[in-house]
Amino acid sequence: MTRIVAISGSLRKHSFNTALVNSAAKMFPDNVRVGTIAGIPPFNEDLEDSEGIPDVVARLKNEIAQADGLLISTPEYNNGVPGVLKNAIDWATRPFRDVPKVFHGKPVAVIGASPGGFGTTLAQTALLPVLRTLKTDPWFAGRLMVSHAGEKIEEGVLQDEETRERLEKFVGGFIEYCGG
Repeated sequence: MTRIVAISGSLRKHSFNTALVNSAAKMFPDNVRVGTIAGIPPFNEDLEDSEGIPDVVARLKNEIAQADGLLISTPEYNNGVPGVLKNAIDWATRPFRDVPKVFHGKPVAVIGASPGGFGTTLAQTALLPVLRTLKTDPWFAGRLMVSHAGEKIEEGVLQDEETRERLEKFVGGFIEYCGG
């Protein structure tokens, strides 16, 4: 069975992007598991040297390494990737010798939701150099950017049927791409 770990790049309680990954997990309960970046401290090599990899990072790395694919739902902050998401990715590359087993060849799909009219075009694009550097296998067969998310997602729950259908088609295609 194909296993996808889905993470949201937002820590907000009623995050639009967390709503997307939670909806994907409900649509595909046998395939999609929601991971979290909550509790990951700011990356600091001194912390890594003195205390090692934080447990929350080790769990996330293990989930990604064991999964057949990684689904990232990113908000767009100031035309880019949220710092907490980039921070989680940076931690997941530590120690550097772990990068091949965690990321190399890993199918990755990126989606996102934003209250603005352009979805998360710039944030998704900004992730591409990072994914290329980590030698992942970005899935480009589909694209999902949810604009005006405040009209489609209420209190952390996806309400809009058209968006739900688009998400189901996207995630289903990604699962198939990953071997399912």
